[in-house]
Amino acid sequence: MVLLGVADKCPRPASGGPARPATAAGSRADPAAPSPALRCRSSLDAAMTGAVPGGNYRLDDDYHDADESTPLHQEDLYGGSVIPEMKKWDVFRVIPPDNDSGSAANQRCLDITIKIVKVIVYIITFSIVLASGVIAKGTTLFMTSQLKQHKTLEYCNKRIGLDKTWRVELPDVEKVAWVWCLFFCFITPEAGTWFRSARMCVFKSIRRPEFGHFLVVALFETLHTAGLALLVFFVLPDLDAVKGVMLTNCVCIVPGVLGMLSRTSRESRRFLKTVCDIAAILGQATGFIVWPIIEYQKGNAAACWAIPLAVVLTSVGWWENYVDRKSKIGIVQYLGLIKEKMKKTRYWVYLFVSIWKILFFFTCMVFFMFLRLDNVGDLFTKFTDSFNQHKIFVNETSRAQLVSVTDSADFNQLFTDTKTIFSSGNTPFYVCQIQIAAAYFAYIFGKFACKICIQGFSFAFPVNLTIPVTLSLLLMSCGLRSGDACFMQDTIPGYLFFECPRGDYITDFIAGEHVWIWVLWLFSQTWITLHIWTPHCERLATTEKLFVTPMYNALLIDQSLGLNRRQDDAPERLESDTRAPDTDDPDGTQHYETISIHTDSSNTANVRATDHITRIIACATMWHETRDEMMDMLKSVLRMDEDQSAMKVAQEYLKVRDKDYYEFETHIFFDDAFEMSDEDEDEQVSNRFVKLLVECIDEAASHVHQIPIRLRPPIKTPTPYGGRLTWILPGKTKLIAHLKNKMLIRHRKRWSQVMYMYYLLGYRLMELDISVERKEIMADNTYLLTLDGDIDFQPSAVKLLVDLMKKNRNLGAACGRIHPVGSGPMVWYQLFEYAIGHWLQKATEHMIGCVLCSPGCFSLFRAKGLMDDNVMKRYTLTSHQARHYVQYDQGEDRWLCTLLLQRGYRVDYSAASDAYTHCPEGFNEFYNQRRRWVPSTIANIMDLLMDYKNTIKINDNISMPYIMYQTFLMAGTILGPGTIFLMLVGAFVAAFRIDNWTSFQYNIYPIVIFMIVCFTMKSNIQLLVAQILSAAYALIMMAVIVGTTLQLYEDGPGSPSFIFLIATILSMVIAAVLHPQEFKCIFPGFIYLLSIPSMYLLLILYSLTNLNNVTWGTREVLAKKTKKELEEERKAVEEAKKRPDGLLGYLYNSRPQEQDGSIEFNFANLFRVMCCTYPKQIDEREQLKRIADSLDALNRRMDLVEGGHHHHHHHQPGRRSSFSRNSVHGGLISPVKEDRSTCSENNDTSSDTSVEPKERRDHLKNPLWIEDKSLRKGKVEYLPPNEIQFWKDLIGQYLWPLDEDKEEKKRIAEDLAELRNQSVFIFLMCNALFILIVFLLQLNKDNIHVDWPLGVKYNITLIEETGQVLINKEYLQMEPIGLVFVFFFALILLIQFIAMLFHRFVTLSHILSSCELTSCCNTESKETPEEMLRKNAVEIVKNMQRLRDDRDRAEAYEEGENRLARRKTIQNLVNQQQKRQPIGTLDVAFRKRFQQLSSQTTEATPILGNMRKISMRADALRALEQRKNSVMQERRRKRMETLGANNEFSKKPRHRISNASGVSSLQGAFIQHRSSPTHTQQSQSPSRHNDGYENSSEDETLVLPAV
Repeated sequence: MVLLGVADKCPRPASGGPARPATAAGSRADPAAPSPALRCRSSLDAAMTGAVPGGNYRLDDDYHDADESTPLHQEDLYGGSVIPEMKKWDVFRVIPPDNDSGSAANQRCLDITIKIVKVIVYIITFSIVLASGVIAKGTTLFMTSQLKQHKTLEYCNKRIGLDKTWRVELPDVEKVAWVWCLFFCFITPEAGTWFRSARMCVFKSIRRPEFGHFLVVALFETLHTAGLALLVFFVLPDLDAVKGVMLTNCVCIVPGVLGMLSRTSRESRRFLKTVCDIAAILGQATGFIVWPIIEYQKGNAAACWAIPLAVVLTSVGWWENYVDRKSKIGIVQYLGLIKEKMKKTRYWVYLFVSIWKILFFFTCMVFFMFLRLDNVGDLFTKFTDSFNQHKIFVNETSRAQLVSVTDSADFNQLFTDTKTIFSSGNTPFYVCQIQIAAAYFAYIFGKFACKICIQGFSFAFPVNLTIPVTLSLLLMSCGLRSGDACFMQDTIPGYLFFECPRGDYITDFIAGEHVWIWVLWLFSQTWITLHIWTPHCERLATTEKLFVTPMYNALLIDQSLGLNRRQDDAPERLESDTRAPDTDDPDGTQHYETISIHTDSSNTANVRATDHITRIIACATMWHETRDEMMDMLKSVLRMDEDQSAMKVAQEYLKVRDKDYYEFETHIFFDDAFEMSDEDEDEQVSNRFVKLLVECIDEAASHVHQIPIRLRPPIKTPTPYGGRLTWILPGKTKLIAHLKNKMLIRHRKRWSQVMYMYYLLGYRLMELDISVERKEIMADNTYLLTLDGDIDFQPSAVKLLVDLMKKNRNLGAACGRIHPVGSGPMVWYQLFEYAIGHWLQKATEHMIGCVLCSPGCFSLFRAKGLMDDNVMKRYTLTSHQARHYVQYDQGEDRWLCTLLLQRGYRVDYSAASDAYTHCPEGFNEFYNQRRRWVPSTIANIMDLLMDYKNTIKINDNISMPYIMYQTFLMAGTILGPGTIFLMLVGAFVAAFRIDNWTSFQYNIYPIVIFMIVCFTMKSNIQLLVAQILSAAYALIMMAVIVGTTLQLYEDGPGSPSFIFLIATILSMVIAAVLHPQEFKCIFPGFIYLLSIPSMYLLLILYSLTNLNNVTWGTREVLAKKTKKELEEERKAVEEAKKRPDGLLGYLYNSRPQEQDGSIEFNFANLFRVMCCTYPKQIDEREQLKRIADSLDALNRRMDLVEGGHHHHHHHQPGRRSSFSRNSVHGGLISPVKEDRSTCSENNDTSSDTSVEPKERRDHLKNPLWIEDKSLRKGKVEYLPPNEIQFWKDLIGQYLWPLDEDKEEKKRIAEDLAELRNQSVFIFLMCNALFILIVFLLQLNKDNIHVDWPLGVKYNITLIEETGQVLINKEYLQMEPIGLVFVFFFALILLIQFIAMLFHRFVTLSHILSSCELTSCCNTESKETPEEMLRKNAVEIVKNMQRLRDDRDRAEAYEEGENRLARRKTIQNLVNQQQKRQPIGTLDVAFRKRFQQLSSQTTEATPILGNMRKISMRADALRALEQRKNSVMQERRRKRMETLGANNEFSKKPRHRISNASGVSSLQGAFIQHRSSPTHTQQSQSPSRHNDGYENSSEDETLVLPAV
C-alpha cells in the first residue's frame, strides 16, 4: 500500500518493447542518464525510506555542490525532455528589457554621484583635519608664548610715532587671561569625556572595574596630566614657538618602549621591527639631551630637568594603546589585562578620572603660576580684569641700543618715552574659542575619516603633516614679523605675537641650536604611529573601536589623534587557515559551511572560522500577489543570487575574499496555496497564484540576466504542511517555495513567520550536532531578511543593513527606506507620507532611542535576537483575547519588534538602504490597510509605554526622555481628530466669515453622521461615505487655505500660526533638500494638505469603529466552493426569492413551519389561521432521501474498516484518488480504497451504476498537486523522516489550523465588539473634553488669554484738543491650552528636525563608507596587477559570469543617422535560430571565459569594463592569467594526490595547454559549435574528462578539473 503512489508514476513499456525516453529530432540522449526503471526503483526506495536515494538527504544541503562543474544542458533545463528545434517561421523574439525597475532605475547615476561626492569628501576631510590641526597647534603655542617672563615685543610705530622704535612688555594681568584660556582648552574635552561617561553609565549597562585596575588607570592619567601641565605652563613658555612645535614631536617615548616590549614571536619580521623600535626610542631620547644642554648654556637651568620630565610624563597618557596581554614581560601582561578589562569598564572609570584630571590640572596650573607670577593670587583677583580692557605701557627705545642689550633687566633703562595703550579684552576669549573649535573639528573629522574608510589620506596624512606645516608657517610669520613690526596688525593686536627665535635662521637657529635633530623626532613619531596608515576596522566602526579613550587632548591634538588611534581595531573574529573544508561534513553543517579558502578544519577546535561567515536567509511571505509584484520580488532575489555567486567565484578561483561575502538562500512561504480540484472535491491542487509564480521565475531570470533563460524545473516535495518547490538559481543559490495548505497548517502572515523561524532557527540550527559555542557564533552571524511578495531591492541595500548588524552586536533588527510604488492620487499621497515618516519620525527614533517598528516588507533580523527568551516563543501565542487580535494579528511586525525591544535589543533604521513596495492604489484598499495599522500601532506603543520601567531597565537604548517623546506622540495621535476638528472650525470662521458656533455646527454634523454610518452600516457603505466626505473636505480645504492665508496676513508674520506654518514648511523643504534623490516626494505635499481631514479625522474614526473587524482587508479573493456549498447557496437564494421583503419577510420567517391545520384561512400570505393543528407530515420523497443518505454514510464507514485489511499494488485505469487528512498526525498511513455511489443531481433516484472505487491519496506520498503539469516536469523528492517528524510536532504544537468553534467565534466577536465600544468611548471622551475646553476658552478669549509677545500692532490716536498722541499696543490673544499645544507641536518638530540633521550625517557616512574608489591615495602606476585584481575581483567576476553576450545588443545601441538601415535584422534572426540554449549557471559561464582567457585576449572591455586605461586592462589580464595558471596547478596537484602518482589514469595523455590561443569573442564562451558525430562520440568517451563542457576543443581549451 505504501508504494502505490510512487509506482503509478513509473513509465510502463509500450507494447512491443521496453520504454525509451522520448527525444526530439536532431537531439541526442544523455548516456549518463539513469534508465526509467532505475529512476523508478530509486523513487520506490525513497518512498520506503522516506528519503531520496542515498538515505541521508537533507533539503538544506547544497543541491549541486557535488556537481558544480556540470552546466545546465538542454536536458537539464527542461527536466529530461528536449526542446524542439526552433522553426524558421518562429524565430522572432522578445529581448528582455534592461533593468529599469524602481530599485535599479537610478542606481548607476547614484553610484557615479556617490563616487564624486566621496572624492570631494576625501579632499574636504583632509583639508579640515590638516587646517584644524595646524590652527589648534598654532593657537596653543600662541597662548604659551604670552606666558614667558619679562616678555618684550617690538610694537608697531604707525600710530604712536613713525620716527621712533617702540617695545612693549606684557603685564601680569594680561598673562592671567592666557593662563585661564589654556585651562579652558584642556578641560573642554575632559568635560565632554565626563558627559559621555555619565550618559553611558545612566542609559547603558557599564561594569565596575576592580579597585586595583582603577588605581592604575588613575595613576597613569595623573602622571599624564602633570606632564602636560609642566609642558604648557613651564617648558613651552621659555622656548620660542618654533622649538615648542618641534618638541611636541618628542612625546612618544613611553608608547615606543611599551610597543617594543609588546611584540611577540608570532609577528612577521619581528627582528626588523624591533630594530626600528630601538631606533625610534633613541630618536625620541635625543630630546632629553640636546635641547636641555642648549637651554642650560643660555642660563635656563630649569630646562635640564623640566624638558625630559615633561615629555616623559606626557607620553605616559597613551600607554594603553601599546600594551599587549600576549607579551612575555610580566608588567606589560598585567597592563594588557587591564586594557582588556577597560573595554567594559572604561566609562565608569572615566566618570571619576575626568573630574580628577580637571582638579589636578588646576592644582598644577596654580603651582606653576606661583613660580612664574609675582602674585599667584592675581589668577583669581584679576580674572575679570584680564578679559576686559586694561592698560599696557609701550616704551620708546633706540634700535642701536636694543641690539647691544643682552639682559632683559636693563630694558627699563633704555626707554626715553612711554605711551599707554588699551588691550583688546576679547582677544584671549576669541583665541581660546578658536583653539577649542579647531581641536574639536580635527577630532570629529578625523573620526569621520576613519569611519568611512578614508583613513590613510584624510587622517594619517594630515596628522603627520600638522607639525611640518605649522613649523613652516611659524618660520614664515616670524621672519615677516622680525622685518616688519606692523605685520598682521589688523588681525592680531600689536602687543601680542609668537615668541620667535632670534638671529639668523639658517646659521644661528638651524645649525647653532641643533634644530636638525627634530627630523629624528618626526620620523620616530611616524614609526611609533605607523598603525594609523593601515587600519583594519570595519565600516562605520564605533568610537570605542577607533580610539582608546573616548575623547582627545586638545593641547596636543595631532599627537592625541595618532597615539590614541587603536592598533587592535580589527573585528573580533577568529583567524582562519587556508585549508578547504570537507564537503562531506559528518556533523551535518552543510548549510552553515561554505566552500571557502579560509576554513578551520581542526577537529579539536570548538569554533570554526566558517561559523563567522555572514548568512542571509531571505524569507518572503506571499498570498495573492499580482504578476508585476511577483516579478519585482523574484528579480530582487535573482540579483542577490548573482551578487553572491560573484563573490563566491572570486573566492574560489581568484582567491580573493570580499569583506562583504555572505551566503544566501531564499524561502517563500505561500499562504493559502491550494484550492479544490475541479475533478474531485476531495482533492487539493495548487492555485493560480502558485502557477503564476512558476511562470514568472523564468521571466524574472531573463530580465535580470538580460537573455532568455529557463531554469531547471523545480523539485517537488510533499510535506506535512502542503508542499515544497525548490529551484536552483543561476548563481546556484536555492529558492524554496513552501506551499501552505490552510487545511493542514495555520495560515496568515504571523504564522508563516513562526513557521520559518522555527524551521530555520530551531530545526536547521539547533538540531545540528555541533558544540554550543559554534551555534552561538552561527546564530550571531545568521540574519533573516524578511520580505513581502512585492518588494524590489538591490543587493547593496541588504549589505548596508548587514553593516549595521556588524557594527552593533546588540542590534536585533534593521530596516531600510521604503518607497511606495504605484500610480494615482492615493499613491501620490503615500509618497509624501512615507517620505515625511522616514525623514523625520524614523530618523528621530533612530537617533534618540531606537526604531519601534521594522516593517516586514524589508527588514533584517538577527537570528540570535529572535531566538532569545520571550521573543520566538511568545510570538507563537494564539489570540484568545480581543486585544490580542488587534495587537498580535493585525500588527505582527510591530509586535515582533516590541518583543525585541523588551528583551534589550536595538532596532535601527538605514536611510541609505532603499526598497520599493507596491502600495494601495484605491481608496478602499488604503482605508482597509490603515484600518489594520492604526489600532495595532496604538496597541503596541501603549504596551511599550505601560511597561516602560522594565523596558528602560533592560534596554540600554530606551531612556526616560525617549519614553516622554513617545508619550507626547501618542497624546498627539489620540487628540489628533479633535485638533483637526478645531482647526476646521477656526478655518471656517476665517474663510467664510461666520461665527464660532455656526462653524462648530457645520463641522460636527458630518462627523456625527459618519460615526452613525460606521456603527450601523456595512464596511462598503462606510467606505463610500468616507470617500464622499473626503472629496468634500478636499474642496473645503481649498477654501480653508485661502481663508487661513488671509487670516495670517491680518495677524502678521509674528503670529504663532504664521511662525509655526513657516517652520513646518521650511523643515520639510530642508529635509527634502537633504534627501536629493527623494526630492520629488515633496511635490505631493499639496495633496497631503488637502487630505488632512480625511486621513487624520475620518480614517481614525473608521479604524476605531471597525476595531472588531480583524479581517486582512487587502488582496482578498473568493475561494472555490464545493458542490455542497454551492447547492446550499442556491437553495438559500431560491428561498430568499420566495420571501417578501421588509416587515412581511420578517413575519414570514417567524411563522412556524412544522405544523399543519385541518382548516386554514389566509389573506395574501399576510396572515394565516389554522384550526385543529397537527404535526406536519414529512414528504415521502424527503424520507427516501434521508434513508439513502444514512445508508451511504454507513457504507462508507464499512469500506473504511474493510479497506485497512487489503493492500493494493496496482492502479486501475480511470481510478481517481481522494485526499487523506489522517496522515498529519498518524505518520505514513496506508491509503485505502473507497467505493462511493453517486447520486443524481436532483437526488430523486440513486444511480444503478457506480464508478470504480478510488484510492485514497497520502499527501506525504502521492498528492494530486505534484502531477500538475503547470508546475513543470521536475523530479519528486521526499523529506527525511526526522524533518517530517519536526513538521508534525511543530504543527501539532503551534500551527494546527484553528477549529471553527461557533461558540468561541461568537465569544471573540462579542469581546471584540466590547473592546471597540470601550475604545471608541474613551477616544470620544478625550477628544470631546479637549474640544470643549479649547472651544470655550476660544469663546472667552477676551477674559482668559495669554498675550503673544510677537506681532504687536500699534494704534496711534491724536487728540486734537490737547495735542496728545496716544499709542496703544494690541497683542494677539491666545487661549492657554492652544498656546500649550503650539509649543508642544513646535517642540516635537524641533526635535525631529535636529535628529534628522544628525541622521543625515550618519547616513552620508554609511553611504560613503560603502563606496570604494579604484584609486585614491595611490597612483595607477604604483598599483601592482595583483592589487588591481584584488580590488576589482568581484566586479571582474560579475562581468565574466554574465550569461548575455554583449554583442547581442550592440546594434540596438548604435548611434548615427543610418543605424536602422545598418541593422542586420534577418541575419540576427538566422543566427538566433542556429544558437544552442545558453548555459544557465553563472559559475560555468565564468569558467568557460576563465579557461579561455590569456594575455592576448583582444576583447577585454566587457570583462574589465571598470578599467579605463589600456595599460590597466593589460596588467589585469596578466594577473588573471597568472591566477588561472596557479589555480590549474593547485587543482592538478590535489588531483594527483588523490589519484596517486602510479595511478593508471595519470599515464594517459593530457590535454595540451595553450595560453596563446585566447578568445576571439566572448560570444564563443556561450555558443556551442555544431559538432560532427565523430566529435560527439569522442566527447562522450569515458576516457576523456570533459567536466560537463560540450564541444570543448581538445587543442585549444584548458580544462579545469572539478573538485
